[in-house]
Amino acid sequence: MEQSGTSTLLQGAVQDLASSVVSPHPGGDHARAAAPGPVAVEEGGLALAAVRVLGADALLPAVLLGTPPDPDELAVFRKSVESFPPRADAAPTVLWSHWAMARTLRRLDPPSAAGTADGTEPGAEWLDDASWQVLTHQLAVLAPLALPGEDSAVARAAQGRPVDVARGFVRAVRRRDWRQAAGAGRWLTLLHGVPGTLGLQAGLDFVELMGGHDPLVELQVQAARHLRTGAPV
Repeated sequence: MEQSGTSTLLQGAVQDLASSVVSPHPGGDHARAAAPGPVAVEEGGLALAAVRVLGADALLPAVLLGTPPDPDELAVFRKSVESFPPRADAAPTVLWSHWAMARTLRRLDPPSAAGTADGTEPGAEWLDDASWQVLTHQLAVLAPLALPGEDSAVARAAQGRPVDVARGFVRAVRRRDWRQAAGAGRWLTLLHGVPGTLGLQAGLDFVELMGGHDPLVELQVQAARHLRTGAPV
């Protein structure tokens, strides 16, 4: 029962964090829910765990817009990277998520990134023979890796199978799996060879309409929209 309660609290914290990423103030600055302050940095807790779950997207506005991150947000992000290193037997998606966070830290705060990771990519062989359904699911989990001009083995795997990712996007929409659809849609905005009949923009609009009440869906849709048009995140 306690574990279930903790899981519920963490899910709420992740949604609050995602909402802060996509909810700019009238002046253009994003809400600072991602920066719980010095107490949370020292004591850990839900704030750090929520950043770890959201991954590199916790600092997405700074990455996409090139604006300096809020120092408190950056401190929490750095502490999360340090506090949750992946285990040796961690799943590939966990390894890649941590790698993406470390890469973001190296980009935004190089001095503090020393010692967090050596920059070596994890393997992506598990995607080589993955079915299109599994591929789409895995890419949706790793949506924070879908960034313009950023190369990785995961991005190359996605680039090699645009039709499969498009099929996965359609399947996710039909299954009303809005989070997977939004993550797959974000990848599709970067891929070459996506079938024109897919109607990606209309599809993303529909995903936002149906699932946009979920901040995790809204985050991915807004990221995809920025990747397509340069619209603010």
